[in-house]
Amino acid sequence: MTFTDPILKKLQEKYPAPTFTDRSEFLFEDLIESIVSQQLSIKAADTIYTRFKKLFDDKKFPNAKDILATPDQAMRDCGISFQKISYIKSVADAFISDLIDSKKIKNMTDEEVIAALTQIRGVGKWTAEMILIFTLKRPDVFSVGDLGIRNAITKLYGITDKIAMEKLAEKWKPYRSTACWYLWRSLENN
Repeated sequence: MTFTDPILKKLQEKYPAPTFTDRSEFLFEDLIESIVSQQLSIKAADTIYTRFKKLFDDKKFPNAKDILATPDQAMRDCGISFQKISYIKSVADAFISDLIDSKKIKNMTDEEVIAALTQIRGVGKWTAEMILIFTLKRPDVFSVGDLGIRNAITKLYGITDKIAMEKLAEKWKPYRSTACWYLWRSLENN
């Protein structure tokens, strides 16, 4: 697949193609990691997430019951705020109560996935879109709510209006997830 958009075409020539993989079996884990990582630098998020996982058996990710049984202070000692702890426990509750079923999510439309995931306290549209792209391997997701995407479009196309950005992204269908990946790459330091 090659984009006809000349700017994206140049990015395709500069960067290797993305390799998205179906991680739907890791939906629970990916949601927890997304919450831990919200509004943190990559380095800080990685450090805190590693500490969080060490609270449990290092060989496997904790299940929802393990997380709910973990004292809040133990998670706080890893560097996770109390607000994020409440969100993490909301994710665990959603999986235990069957509000979220990984097998059903896999077969939902993108809009249905967003609606289902955003029922969980602490999971917003941006998080749901990242799950669609990186966990469920959906090919046509455009996240206008992502600051990196907006910054890249402003830098490359001179567009600052979100509605105009969404209109621009229409021509990248049905590969908007790949377009987002190239836009993120364009922000990397050379």
